[in-house]
Amino acid sequence: MYVDRGRQISIAVFLLALAGVLLAASPSFFSLGNFKDILVNISYVAIAAVGMMMVILTGQIDISVGATLSICSTLAATASKSGLPLGVVFLISIGAGAALGLVNGLLVTRFKIHSIIVTLGTLSIFRGALIYFTKGAWIYQLPEDFRRVGLGTFLGIPYPIWAMAVVLLAGAWVLSATPWGRALYAVGSNPEAARLSGIRVPFVQASVFVVCGALVGLATMFYATRFSTIQSNTGQGFEFLVITAVVVGGTNIFGGAGTVLGVTLGALLVGVTGTALTFLKISAYWEQALQGLFILLAVAFDAVRSRRHHTRTGGGG
Repeated sequence: MYVDRGRQISIAVFLLALAGVLLAASPSFFSLGNFKDILVNISYVAIAAVGMMMVILTGQIDISVGATLSICSTLAATASKSGLPLGVVFLISIGAGAALGLVNGLLVTRFKIHSIIVTLGTLSIFRGALIYFTKGAWIYQLPEDFRRVGLGTFLGIPYPIWAMAVVLLAGAWVLSATPWGRALYAVGSNPEAARLSGIRVPFVQASVFVVCGALVGLATMFYATRFSTIQSNTGQGFEFLVITAVVVGGTNIFGGAGTVLGVTLGALLVGVTGTALTFLKISAYWEQALQGLFILLAVAFDAVRSRRHHTRTGGGG
């Protein structure tokens, strides 16, 4: 398993440099309350990013996660307003995400269509279906116990931060200590070699979409519960945030390499950059531009690294 320590060190250096600028220009950035806000704001991104990382490790991608978040938000809010227990609401959101992920996984593996095409299609289908069935209506007056998930605390630490920590640690363990986790790297590095070694490649590829969808469903519970209403366009741009965190964090866009630590740093970079722009009184429009720049640099680096690897191993033409 290749670990891109250089990318992780680069992120750490960038964050330290940014901290130096903020310390001189806006010392109030370094308040405990602001750090909590940043971690809460990235919690749902980081949770979903663990699932996205697993998809990308196998050489695939899921750009329908924003639509999945929107559907899960609507279902969870509706279930909560109907009086269902909070535990059941969690299961509905996670189950719906897993089901939508299964749709993507089956389309990719059964019809041999690349995931970027499949999920581009399901992105539109999922959103279109949601608008059709809800007529674009917003959901208001969410129950207090529902909102407490996103706004409550335990030992002074917000629930979303606890959830993020658990998912990151669990994700790191699964990838490093389980046969399924190690199979993701093998499939992403060389699917044919993985197949010859006895790994069920289609099963692995389909399963990562299910896990990704389930984690998006979980992330939904720490996103939707922070707001008083659920809008019909919830989750627009979410896929961009998640993919940025994963790819910038060192996961090779071509598959086979990446760590949860890198995803954590990537999510932190996304959150800190956005908040820093506000404190530095720079237009928020630059946030998406910077995220796009981060992705381009990361993908360009991966492309160069892959070409060099093929040349060294005799695979280059």
